[in-house]
Amino acid sequence: MPVWGWVLIAAIVVIAALAIVVARSATSRKRSEGLKERFGPEYTRVVGEAGEQSAAEKELAARERKREKLDIVALSPEARAKYADHWHTVQTAFVDNPSSALRDADRLVTQVMRQRGYPIDDFDQRAADISVDHPNVVENYRTAHSIYLSQQQGDVGTENQREAFVHYRALFEKLLETDKGKPKEARA
Repeated sequence: MPVWGWVLIAAIVVIAALAIVVARSATSRKRSEGLKERFGPEYTRVVGEAGEQSAAEKELAARERKREKLDIVALSPEARAKYADHWHTVQTAFVDNPSSALRDADRLVTQVMRQRGYPIDDFDQRAADISVDHPNVVENYRTAHSIYLSQQQGDVGTENQREAFVHYRALFEKLLETDKGKPKEARA
């Protein structure tokens, strides 16, 4: 084979390799942008926690796969009304007994999650599962739960209890929403 034939083959191989690299890079960039858009602030938190973007993206993708296997259902109108009434009762009780109301808010959020179909055995897993459907309020949930746990260990001020209660309410309201008629990305 003449030298120009080998040069041509080498050039074709190099061009093909570059095309593969560019295609993979574009796919990776598109995946990253999709995860950033989907998870919002949760994406940033997981990247910071994982220390590197690829590990964080694997974690978020794994959460999505796990969530797809769950049978999460909307609450019936009757159940939504019952939980909304219960929340109003808990919120009213906050004035007289913030500690007890905060405990009740934590329990009520957990009950709604259970009825919707989320696994509730482990808090970190609950937060990870919630982050797929509600990435904009999952940090509220973590903060509220952290304050609740601190309350169990000692005295937490009323302002911190109020903050936790507000955070629980943000997630509670999302959990009561109906997902019917909304595109998947709009459910968050």
